[in-house]
Amino acid sequence: MTHYKSNLRDLFFNLFEVNRVQDHLGTGPFEDMDADAAQDVLREVDRLAREDFAASFTAADRTPLQLDADSGDVTVPPELNESLDAFFDNDWHLLYVPPHLGGYGASPSVSWSASEMLAGANASAFFFTAGPFFAKILDEVATPEQRERFVTPMIEHKWGATMVLTEPDAGSDVGAGRTKAVDNGDGTWTITGSKRFITNGDFDWPDNIVHLVLARPEGAGAGTKGLSLFVVPKYWVNEDGSIGERNGAFVRSVEDKMGIKASSTAELYFSDGDIPARGVLVGEVHDGIAQMFKVIEYARMLVGTKAISTLSTGYLNALEYAKERVQGPDLKQAADKTAPRVPIIAHPDVRRMLMIQKAHVEGLRALMTYTAWVQDQVELAHHADVDGSNAEEITRWERLNDLLLPLVKGYGSEKSYELLAMSLQVFGGAGYTRDYPIEQYIRDAKIDTLYEGTTGIQGMDLFFRKIGRDQGATLTGLLTQIQDFAKDDGADVLVAERARLATALADVQRMLGSMVQFLGEDLYKIGLSTTPFLFSLAELVVGWLSLRGAEVAIAAQARDDLRDGDADFYAGKIAAASWFAHNVLPELSSRADIMAATDLGVMELADSAF
Repeated sequence: MTHYKSNLRDLFFNLFEVNRVQDHLGTGPFEDMDADAAQDVLREVDRLAREDFAASFTAADRTPLQLDADSGDVTVPPELNESLDAFFDNDWHLLYVPPHLGGYGASPSVSWSASEMLAGANASAFFFTAGPFFAKILDEVATPEQRERFVTPMIEHKWGATMVLTEPDAGSDVGAGRTKAVDNGDGTWTITGSKRFITNGDFDWPDNIVHLVLARPEGAGAGTKGLSLFVVPKYWVNEDGSIGERNGAFVRSVEDKMGIKASSTAELYFSDGDIPARGVLVGEVHDGIAQMFKVIEYARMLVGTKAISTLSTGYLNALEYAKERVQGPDLKQAADKTAPRVPIIAHPDVRRMLMIQKAHVEGLRALMTYTAWVQDQVELAHHADVDGSNAEEITRWERLNDLLLPLVKGYGSEKSYELLAMSLQVFGGAGYTRDYPIEQYIRDAKIDTLYEGTTGIQGMDLFFRKIGRDQGATLTGLLTQIQDFAKDDGADVLVAERARLATALADVQRMLGSMVQFLGEDLYKIGLSTTPFLFSLAELVVGWLSLRGAEVAIAAQARDDLRDGDADFYAGKIAAASWFAHNVLPELSSRADIMAATDLGVMELADSAF
C-alpha cells in the first residue's frame, strides 16, 4: 500500500469552486488546456503520484547515494530512477513548459496543483525533475542562440538542472560569494570556486545537467549587484545543442542529511583540477541576481507547496489510523469496565488534534492555490499587454504574488513541520516506528524551514522588500479585500467568524503600526518582530481564505446535485474554517500586545549570559 494520500477533492474545490479557474482556462495563454482537460490531467497526476512516484519513497530514503570520487558522478537508488522513468517517459515534464517550447499550456494554478501531489508523494524524486522548468526560466532571459543551444535540448532530452548560489563561507549571505568568472574572449567564461548545498548537484538519470551559477566577474563590484549568472553544464554543449566533452564542474562530496536523503545535496567545485569549468553569460548581460531571483521565487513556492503537501498526507495517514485503531472506552463510559472499546477518533483529545491539522492544512492549501491563481493573473496580464499599456496591471499582480510567497514558504514550512509532530502523536508509539511514514515525513520536512531562505529571512524579506518596496500599497490592497469580506453587512452566514476576522485584521494593523514606529527607534526591534509578523499576516490571510471557502461550501450545500460524500466534505470545510477563526485568529491579539511592548533586553544581554 502506498504511503501517500492525496486530496484531489480539496484541490478541485479550491481551483474550480472557490477560485473558478475555469473562467480563464482555455483562453489567452492557457488556450491549449481548458477546465475539462485540466481535471483529466490532475486525475492522472494523482494516480502517478500515489503509485509510480510514491513507490520509491521508502527505498530511496534507506539506500545511500553513491559518489564516484574520480568522476564526480552520483548514482541514485534504482527505485528512484524507476519513478523518474514513469514521469519522463510519459512526458509529464511538458506540464511545466509553455506551448511555444512544446509544452501542454497548463496554467500556474494547474501546474502547482500537480506539483503538490508529486512533491507530497516523493519530494526527492520531484526535485530531480526541475530541468524543464529551469529551461522555461532560461527561455525568458537567454539570447536566441542560447535558447537553441541550451533551452531546446534541456526540454527535448530531459536534462537535469541546478541553481548554484550558496558558498561554504557565505551561506545565506549571497552577496559575499567569491566564486570567480574570467572572460575567455571567445564567448565563454572560466568559473573558479566552490558551492555548497546544491540540490541534485549530480545524478545518473539524465544525459546532462545544466548548472545555473552565480559568480563574480573579474573587476565587478562587491555584494549581490556584482554577481552574474552563467550556464555551466556538466558536459559541454556545442553550438548546435549536442553534448561535447566533460566540463570542469565536479561534485566532490554529497551531504549526509537528516531527510530527503535520495536528493543529492552536493558540494560543487569548478576548475579545481585539470579541466576548466567553462560557462556562458546568461543573456550576455551582467544581471545575475535579478535573473536568479526568477529561479529563487519558483524554489520558494515549491518548498512551501512541498511542505503543505507533506502535512496533508501526514494528516490523512493519521486520520485513517484514528478510524481504525481501537483503544479504550468512550470517555462518557470510562467508569464502566464492560463498555466496548472504540476507535481513537472517538476520543476528544484525538479529535482536537485532528481538527488542528485539518484546519491548518486545508487553510494552507487555500493559500497555495490562491497564490497560484494570482500567478495565473500575472500571465493573463502579460498576454493582454499587446501595446505596452498594461504595465500597471502586470505590476499589481506581480507584487501581490511577491507578497504572498513569504507566507507560502515561511509560514507553510514552519506550520507543516510543527503539525507533522501532531500527526505522529495521533499514532502514539506506533508513529515513532518505521512501520508508518510519519517519521520520514518529519525528517524530510525540517529542511523546508531552512533552505531557499530561512524563516527569519522570509520575515525580513516580507517587511523590508515586499511591503517596503511600494510603501505598503500592495499590502493595503490585500488587507482591504479582507476587510470587505469581514465587514460584509449583507452576509447572513459566518457572522461570528467574520467578527473574529475583523478583530484579527485590526491586530495585524496594530502590529504594522508598531513596526513602523520601531523604524524610528531601533532596527533591532524590527529584527525581533519580523517573524511574528510573518506568522500573523499568514494566519490572517489563511483565516480569510478559509472563510471564503466556507462561504462557497455553505452555498454548495443547497444544491440538489450533490454526489456521494459531498455533504460531509462541505460540512468539514465549514467546520475547519470556523475552528480556525475561533481558535487561531484570537491569538493575534496577544501577539500584537507583545509586539507593542518589544524592548531591547534580549539584544543587550551579554552573549555569555545565554
